[in-house]
Amino acid sequence: MANRKNNAFKHVLTQLISDLIEKSGNKAMNYKQVAAKLNLADNESREAIRDILQEETRTGGLFKEVEKGKYTLRELKAFVIGKVDMTADGSAFIVPEDELEDDIYIGPRKLRQALHGDRVKVHTYEKRRGKRKEGEVVEILERARTEFTGTIAISPRFAFLNADDRKMLHDIFVPLADLNGAKDGEKVVVTITEWPRDGKNPVGKVTFVLGKKGENDTEMNAILADFGFPLAFPKAVEKVATAFSAEIPAEEIAKRRDFRGVTTFTIDPEDAKDFDDAISFEQLPNGHCEIGVHIADVSHFVRPDSPLDKEAYERGTSVYLVDRVIPMLPERLSNDLCSLRPKEDRLVFSAVFEMDSNANVVKDWFGKGIIHSDRRFSYEEAQEIIEQQAGEFSTELQTLNQLAHILRDRKFKHGAISFETTEVKFHLDKDGKPLGVYVKERKDAHRLIEDFMLLANRRVAEFIGKQGKGNNRKTFVYRVHDVPKEESITAFAQFAARFGYKINTKSDRETARSLNTLMERVEGTKEQNVLTTLAIRSMAKAIYTTKKTSHYGLAFDYYTHFTSPIRRYPDVMVHRLLEHYLAGGKSVNAEAYEKQCEHASQMEKRAADAERASVKYKQAEFLQDQVGETFTGIISGVTEWGMYVEIEENKCEGMVRLRDITDDFYALDEKNYAIIGQRRKKRYQLGDEVQIRVKKVDLAKRQIDFTLVS
Repeated sequence: MANRKNNAFKHVLTQLISDLIEKSGNKAMNYKQVAAKLNLADNESREAIRDILQEETRTGGLFKEVEKGKYTLRELKAFVIGKVDMTADGSAFIVPEDELEDDIYIGPRKLRQALHGDRVKVHTYEKRRGKRKEGEVVEILERARTEFTGTIAISPRFAFLNADDRKMLHDIFVPLADLNGAKDGEKVVVTITEWPRDGKNPVGKVTFVLGKKGENDTEMNAILADFGFPLAFPKAVEKVATAFSAEIPAEEIAKRRDFRGVTTFTIDPEDAKDFDDAISFEQLPNGHCEIGVHIADVSHFVRPDSPLDKEAYERGTSVYLVDRVIPMLPERLSNDLCSLRPKEDRLVFSAVFEMDSNANVVKDWFGKGIIHSDRRFSYEEAQEIIEQQAGEFSTELQTLNQLAHILRDRKFKHGAISFETTEVKFHLDKDGKPLGVYVKERKDAHRLIEDFMLLANRRVAEFIGKQGKGNNRKTFVYRVHDVPKEESITAFAQFAARFGYKINTKSDRETARSLNTLMERVEGTKEQNVLTTLAIRSMAKAIYTTKKTSHYGLAFDYYTHFTSPIRRYPDVMVHRLLEHYLAGGKSVNAEAYEKQCEHASQMEKRAADAERASVKYKQAEFLQDQVGETFTGIISGVTEWGMYVEIEENKCEGMVRLRDITDDFYALDEKNYAIIGQRRKKRYQLGDEVQIRVKKVDLAKRQIDFTLVS
């Protein structure tokens, strides 16, 4: 206990000394002068100040001795604010908020209890022996997380959580009184309640018992909790959701455009329960078609600042794991009142287009409506009718498909990029155990819906975005995708050339055109997934923002997300803004909406990471009974410690570690995406086909290890 207090005192005293010297204009002082100015006259404090000044000088830390016994700051404090990016050895790099700043290295002892993802204030200084910018954390401004999942280990006197997150390098001490019924070896969620300043382990309490390790529900819930998604809705939120009546008042219907007499249907995955969107179709006397894209009117139920709204905002999105959906909204709304189920009246926000036979929009209309869906199609059912040209609503589906093809071709002609990524799905038994792996196929029925959703999203964004210029422009939520960095696309072009594919990078339009040609040519080849994945990595990431820029990947000048408010919060924001502006409302506060956009982008990324983690877990579970089996794979990634290989037949990905390749000493050639033997120059390159054997599967870490079969 005494040692803990001493360390805490030392940390505080170091800060006081550095603040004092900085405020004095970096004037040289001896320890007695420092003690006097800090009003610390006792001998113990003076000796502590002397020891700190000498130790920091000796270790190249904050202070330096400029003349006998007199000290200044090594350099005047330069403070940087950024986020912590932990490494496996306990050190970290700080990624500054100012993008022009270089990353700052922080040694393990200089982290001051900061964790991965925390927003921190860092004092930087140049290391004398090298040019790398280094520093130390002086303040934790915002914790990225305080909850961690892991396995609880209980002994007679205390318990510890061994966290699942590999970047959480500290076990969390849990007093026996705070176990909340957890048993030894169970998976739990622990919230950190205290972190002693002396560097000892953080202290926490069990807030949720997930269950027995290895069980499907336990592991899926652990992934959700690990990425910060709640495992249940608060009772207050459920109460609000269940209180809504299923009856639609006559006065509400009177305010809306009535589409109940128009042919309307939904097309969704076979297992879908939340139907966001429906399509209506009507042939007009002038030979044109009137096509309605009807979207669930979530904003009718989810009012700003209500408990429902606050919960939906925090979640940001629904999360789609391998075997379940964790909805953004309670089931009463997501699967019932807001879901556009067949043979039921439903409230919608509609985008209606009068189109000629060349898919030109002659006229559009946006507003609130009511529909009565005639039929619910699965993608497979709709596809069969399109292919057979017979069946219920065959004429409507054929016409919609023809118009969708024209919209699609036009989009690509204008420079959109076609990325058909491989989506891995699992056949699961009743307990969630994977029995097989398959790749989801996308056909015309999928693309038909996608093309009309893109049309609605684009036209809504244009409708608002083109109103007013400069300061008169209306604040809106856009989905933007920046042009790729020149060096990224050039590096990809050089790599694609190794497979015989030429990428023209003279202009954005030429780049897009040659990428589309590449995507067509690689379809069905062994290198398809590698080249598609690498091409996507070379692109910028799409984000939500109020700052209007174009969508490079779709080649749209204006784009937003309007079509999925049941599962995406930005779409709810778009519905509210569209309704506000249709009613003649003035522009809203851009700063407040930009902050919401940033949060939505972060939650979208977090949900994608959780989904990937669930896929990796199921891949590991699928292969755990196949240790020792051999497969043909494609090298899908290279790093300084090994290479990732994706098995061709089941798309499971694992790692061949460099230490397990024993015929030479191999090193990473980052520029050429290769691992090269230093003596014999044998090369393993991204996209190469290799034979591998499943060496080891670690379900807890969601890791698969392979070895090469020579």
